[in-house]
Amino acid sequence: MTAKQSSQLCALFLLWLAGNGLRLTILAVPPVLALIIQDLKLSGTDVGVLNAIPVFLFALVSVPGSLLIARVGAVPAMVTGLLIAAAGSALRGFAFDTWMLYITTIVMAAGIAVMQPALPPTVRQWVPERIGFATAVYTNGLLFGEIFAVSMTAFVLPLVGGSWRADLVFWSVPLAVIALVIFFFQPGGSGAAPARHRHWMPDWRDPLLWKVGLMMSGVNQLYFCTNAFLPGFLLQTGHTETIVPALTALNGGQMPASFVLLAMASRLERKRWPPLCAGILGLIGIAGILTSSSAWGIIGAAALIGFACAAVLTLVLTLPALLVSPDDVPRMSAGVFTIGYGIAMMVSVLGGLAWDATHNAAFAFLPVAIAVLPIIVLAPLIDLSQRRS
Repeated sequence: MTAKQSSQLCALFLLWLAGNGLRLTILAVPPVLALIIQDLKLSGTDVGVLNAIPVFLFALVSVPGSLLIARVGAVPAMVTGLLIAAAGSALRGFAFDTWMLYITTIVMAAGIAVMQPALPPTVRQWVPERIGFATAVYTNGLLFGEIFAVSMTAFVLPLVGGSWRADLVFWSVPLAVIALVIFFFQPGGSGAAPARHRHWMPDWRDPLLWKVGLMMSGVNQLYFCTNAFLPGFLLQTGHTETIVPALTALNGGQMPASFVLLAMASRLERKRWPPLCAGILGLIGIAGILTSSSAWGIIGAAALIGFACAAVLTLVLTLPALLVSPDDVPRMSAGVFTIGYGIAMMVSVLGGLAWDATHNAAFAFLPVAIAVLPIIVLAPLIDLSQRRS
């Protein structure tokens, strides 16, 4: 193995670890959400707000994150975000009421919000010849992070005495470890000069930015709102024992799509039909959850939603690095995250309000289904043939 190949392999592994850090602490909540609801007496609206906070921060802090990247570089910004997220996640375990839980979740989400726009330019900096593949690698890490947090909670929770507080503290530790590993083992070493960018403010008049951003919004709503509202829906319909298997299927269902894209990234990254078909599968999955009376039907529908989410997310995250000039990648990514998460935050709150107004958790999924439609409508309208100067 040549030195270049070794460096590239190391870069891909670090990107995979960083992808883990994007979701570990967020997805630590759904498996213990029923315990949190009972302990802090959360209402449906409270659950909707708790789910909306990370989404809102992802929108609010993306542009400041782009400014930080322009000043210090993508990799230092990513390490900083990881450490902030680790601290905020640990503090959630000490929340004594709903507002304290909100505030500590804000800190955690702000750190992750800085990380997200840092990853596309890091991909371009570390692996410029294989952008689609490298994006699929860190998205695969993101998906593994979701699965680790959801599936391993069944083993972690008994080890910490069944305490949701200790469980959330436990899941903050890997983020700090990932930050240190990236800092010391990044290509070029910890003393590597960061790549800086001239522009940081997104061009809000750019039609491409809004098309990609609305597609990102659709997949965010489908994923985060399903994770947030599925436990409450199953609790209300008497399928409590299905909560962990369904959440595991939702997150595990993303892996087949991720591996397909790892194998076929270069062939699918400039095609319009994959995100369009995935959006349709997502709608079918929502219908399956709401209409199925069996545990296996619910689990299968959740897995279908997971597959759809992974396919759309990976393809959308690839677009900034593929379609705009290198110097514009951070601000384009920040704009996509701002639009994608800003609208998703509103839909999450609307879902919670619909739940409380009707006293039926099934109605929380109605705004989500409507919000998925832009994926289907906009995917055929994006010119994927060339990079814009």
